[in-house]
Amino acid sequence: MPRRREADVAIRCTDLSVARSGRGSHSQRVIDGVSFVLPHGGTLAIMGPTGAGKSSLAAVLSGADEPGLAVVGGDALVEGIPVRHPGRDHRLLTYYTGYLPQSAGARLPARLTVAEVIGEPITSRDRTVNPRGLAVRVASLLDELMLPLGAAAKYPYELSAGMRQRVALARALVLQPRVLLADEPFSNLDVEVRKVARAALVRRRRELGMAMLVVTNEPDVVRELDADLLVLRGGHAVAFGHGPDDLLWTPSAGADRRLVSS
Repeated sequence: MPRRREADVAIRCTDLSVARSGRGSHSQRVIDGVSFVLPHGGTLAIMGPTGAGKSSLAAVLSGADEPGLAVVGGDALVEGIPVRHPGRDHRLLTYYTGYLPQSAGARLPARLTVAEVIGEPITSRDRTVNPRGLAVRVASLLDELMLPLGAAAKYPYELSAGMRQRVALARALVLQPRVLLADEPFSNLDVEVRKVARAALVRRRRELGMAMLVVTNEPDVVRELDADLLVLRGGHAVAFGHGPDDLLWTPSAGADRRLVSS
């Protein structure tokens, strides 16, 4: 496995601007001049209304291949790797980060079994991986996330929405990432399963120093993860603080306070 970089923080985002362009259309900024620091073992929640740029920010920082999405200003270092021009380090960027995109459970590859879906981040990098060792790692993740071991041989369409979400989470965790970027990680999960999934994340934060950037619009999730909170609107940062009850707002952000008031 690649040697971990000696970065001083998990993410350092400096005046980052991101634009999205579609076919035959002009590019539009979805993130505009956002700055923050996420330390190793820290947790940052991102909240904001629809179109605030939350999912785009997580995708860019993860190194995901999102068509039309590009850094157009500033930069961000993720485990010391620049996301604007990662070059050959792009492979390392996607190794150090675990990415759970929005509606991840619904986006699982339909032609792969659950075991293949979870193991794909490993097999795509090392085709000589020991099958037995991989099977043990997959089984361990299934058990940790309260999925039956028999699910390994099934296909995603054979599972419920909540089970597919946990499969997607297991896939994001299989490489034991240094940074997890998760977009609504607890969607479609009932109360008891949410506790299990949350415990899995908190355990890695505590034992492995995994940092987390979590996109959510649920204040309770922010509290349960004991997270710092960055609120976005129209791609701009309008509030920051520790948890939804201790935020410093920009003067024009009064209407956005309703997002974190529950």
